Amino acid sequence: MDASSGARVPDRARVVVIGGGVIGCSVAYHLAHAGWTDVVLLERDRLTCGTTWHAAGLMTCFGSTSETSTAIRLYSRDLYARLEEETGQSTGFKPVGLIEAAADDARLEEYRRVAAFQRHLGLEVEEISAREMAGLFPWAKTDDLLAGFHVPGDGRVNPVDLTTALAKGARRLGVSIREGITVEDVLTERGRVTGVRVSTGTPGDTADVAAEYVVNCTGMWARELGARNGLVIPNQAAEHYYLITDTIEGLDPEAPVFEDPSSYGYYREEGGGMMVGLFEPKAAPWRVEGVPRDFSFGKIQPDWDRMSPFLERAMARVPVTLEVGVRTFFCGPESFTPDLAPAVGEAPGLRNYFVAAGMNSVGVLSAGGLGRLLAHWITTGRPDVDVTGFNVDRFRPWQADDAYRAARTAEILGTVYAAHTPGKQLRTARNTLLSPVHERLVEQGGYLREVSGWEGADWFAGPGETPTAEPTWGRAPWFAQWEAEHRTIREGVGLMDMSFMAKFRVQGADADAVLDRVSAGAVNEKPETITYTQWLDEDGRIQGDLTVTKLAENDFFVVASDTAHGHTLAWLAHYGADADFTVNDVTSDYGQLNVQGPRSRELLTDLTDADLTTEVFPFRTARWIEVAGVQVLCVRITYLGELGYELYIPAADTLHVYDALQAAGPAYGLKPVGLKALASLRMEKAYRDFGHDIDNTDCPLEAGLGFALALDKPGGFIGRDAVLARKAANAEAGGMSQRIVQIRVLDPEPLLHHAEVLHRDGVVVGYVRAGSYGWTLGGAVGLAMVSGGEVPVTPDWLSSGSWEVDIAGTRHPVEVSLRPMYDPTSARIKV
Repeated sequence: MDASSGARVPDRARVVVIGGGVIGCSVAYHLAHAGWTDVVLLERDRLTCGTTWHAAGLMTCFGSTSETSTAIRLYSRDLYARLEEETGQSTGFKPVGLIEAAADDARLEEYRRVAAFQRHLGLEVEEISAREMAGLFPWAKTDDLLAGFHVPGDGRVNPVDLTTALAKGARRLGVSIREGITVEDVLTERGRVTGVRVSTGTPGDTADVAAEYVVNCTGMWARELGARNGLVIPNQAAEHYYLITDTIEGLDPEAPVFEDPSSYGYYREEGGGMMVGLFEPKAAPWRVEGVPRDFSFGKIQPDWDRMSPFLERAMARVPVTLEVGVRTFFCGPESFTPDLAPAVGEAPGLRNYFVAAGMNSVGVLSAGGLGRLLAHWITTGRPDVDVTGFNVDRFRPWQADDAYRAARTAEILGTVYAAHTPGKQLRTARNTLLSPVHERLVEQGGYLREVSGWEGADWFAGPGETPTAEPTWGRAPWFAQWEAEHRTIREGVGLMDMSFMAKFRVQGADADAVLDRVSAGAVNEKPETITYTQWLDEDGRIQGDLTVTKLAENDFFVVASDTAHGHTLAWLAHYGADADFTVNDVTSDYGQLNVQGPRSRELLTDLTDADLTTEVFPFRTARWIEVAGVQVLCVRITYLGELGYELYIPAADTLHVYDALQAAGPAYGLKPVGLKALASLRMEKAYRDFGHDIDNTDCPLEAGLGFALALDKPGGFIGRDAVLARKAANAEAGGMSQRIVQIRVLDPEPLLHHAEVLHRDGVVVGYVRAGSYGWTLGGAVGLAMVSGGEVPVTPDWLSSGSWEVDIAGTRHPVEVSLRPMYDPTSARIKV
């Protein structure tokens, strides 16, 4: 077959990249730089024709408390500054600077936290006054702004020139780029990519291109292309607006980019006029049924009636824009995901099918770093940064539903410029998944929040009460309920619904061999035993943190966190592809009720004839017993740090058991307990949470999980050799160079949330990955990864330093520990 340019499409390639926007060209460019030059990029029309061509071209790094996102942006900025020297093609990058305005207290608190975190990662950001903002960007009204945050190295880039430079760099290294070629299907065989079927648009003119790897970089078409192979990529196009004014006299082309999220606007010079871009609080999804395949370099008819109030507010921030005419009023599509994070990585259940889509209007400023990440992942088999929040396998099938995408997209775009105050919730597309005891959670005054599509109770206002909460960085009235529920578990007994947890029944002739191979713990020992374990990759890095219960020979019950649902399934599919076993997703088939606290055994004994004494039912026992007349899987385990049991109950019977526990509970002080207490209780015990305080870049030794590794079990496990090598190297060095520690703020007033920077003797050594409040310990608590640099992180190193945590620019003394500060010997659990 010949492409429109007259160049023949090759019969085969090692990698086929689909889509010639800035993301696809970056992936091709970085693959070539990694030494993989047998790469073909196929574009159905011309490069940049989807959304890249009309992007606003911001190259800004400020605003994220994700280490991965910040690193991606910093790499992109550096690449765009040097790409012209390599390729001879300008990217249009101008480091004119960025000013991010804080118009209210919530944003000021947020930006101060962000600034401290991103300084630690190498971003040059400083807080400036309203007067200083006016000096740098005199066209803005600044007298009502509290402060600004100035990043002198940020700026702007030309998206078309940037894409051209990446394509030119890729071609120079041997990549073949073909325009006018449409990929009709991705071809697969036995769960693995084999190539693509292409056409030029002429009826019947199709051909197959064999390939080992395929990368879906098709932007707002990614969902539809992925769906042809059963993949869930729920990105949705939405209207995105900007205008460009007529020429403004004296407007400096070297003026910084100015952003005021409270006014919904970003502002920069463009052709002598001012570009005013908008992220309105309620957006409009576009073409929910599917984006036309022939939509190229297209525009959307602007909806003036809908946008006028937002536009007026944005322009009022820079009054000169109201005094001149408008040269261009543009509306074009951008695609968004349900959680405002990109869809990146290897597709679950389909080897060597990679995705890079759903850029949420930050594709240009992320393209360099994401292209490098994908190229590294493809060429080495694993990512080298934390991708737990980005991985495409996190999505669930119901998120591809038209109604869900339409409702969520209208709201999610508005969160781009919203204040990200703790406690903010998404309100659209709710009640997708309901616990079997949902009606009781409501009756008991549960304050509901979304938990991976489920409705979970954060805390309880009490029967007949309507729970209310306002987002805040500080203390809220409902903290009293939170503290009471926390103490209920510590001192009595609480009942917690966790039916949202991902649950799988793994059975078959090879079930024991597969699970023993992927699990770093000894999961295949005696029946009726639960094992807490990690799943590792070949490099000995964590890919799962879960429990595996052996019910009987070749019959297992696997439970993972709600956020790891898709990844757990994908990992089993990957490593059990040729084995004789089945994995049944039983998440919705079983409710999960956790009965936890010192009096949990007494309460359950009232409802069962089973002997729950430690002698007969010790810690880690998992046994089918009858509770309130219902057969349940009763597991003696805890994530809260107390004596406790997890009950897995057929969904149809879960409400009956819940009610029976409530009826028997008053004699023991039973109270319903929500997820805020779950967070504070587990944090006091320093229990880890995959995707929050541990991730795919962590070694279990550094994460403090060496106790869970069965390094000497027969047959070993995936990643064992890498862990043993690291263990030997650590021993030779006198210890590990970085480790996860628990911290407690000595002052009981400040709160920890996430990304607070940690100092030892005035030197930054890490940051808080997850935080909560320790009601028993008497202060905010968190888990942080700290690095000693050239010095091993040992108990002596920890105790010999003076430790502080930076909370919104103020440092507070903390204590640090490698051991849990609450019940370090776990005596309360095993009683």
